[in-house]
Amino acid sequence: MTAAVFTPTLQANEAVRKAEQLEQVVAPDSAANKITEPLSEQEAQAIDPAGRDPLEEPLTCLARTIYWEAKGVPGRDMESVANVVMNRLADSNFPNTLCEVVRQGSEQSPCQFSWWCDGKPDEVVEGDAYEVAKEVARQALNQELPDHTGKALYFHDRTVHPPWADVYLLTVETDTFIFYRPNATPAD
Repeated sequence: MTAAVFTPTLQANEAVRKAEQLEQVVAPDSAANKITEPLSEQEAQAIDPAGRDPLEEPLTCLARTIYWEAKGVPGRDMESVANVVMNRLADSNFPNTLCEVVRQGSEQSPCQFSWWCDGKPDEVVEGDAYEVAKEVARQALNQELPDHTGKALYFHDRTVHPPWADVYLLTVETDTFIFYRPNATPAD
């Protein structure tokens, strides 16, 4: 009997399949209700290894959002960005896939995530930072991250104060970001 050989492409395809299943566990209208196969570190790193693939599957969309919104900041802040994206995925007021959550607002301004509509290339330029972002994304998809944000659905960098910030309940402040949720959202 010969051992199964996983090429990088096969491994990435299997990882994408798992990521899509994990995404649906969180989506509010999904019939999926529990994680059956967590995404491994090796599988996560096989997806979009150079940070140049199209934004078409959950791990890449989440990892690029973490990368562009929070590269170079402490790990907990990166995790908090992932929390916001996952909280939106779980909220029925937002789209039902991670890529749709990330792209929301691109049809009309403003974008939900500034990196998506800033007119700059979306390809990764710092490989090490992207590997960290993919690991945070993997943990988020596997539901291994605690929510550091108090169920926040919004955040912004501390250096700005968007008008919408006055409408929502501030939940958490970090050295880098400020997080918010609608007043009617229970914190649990």
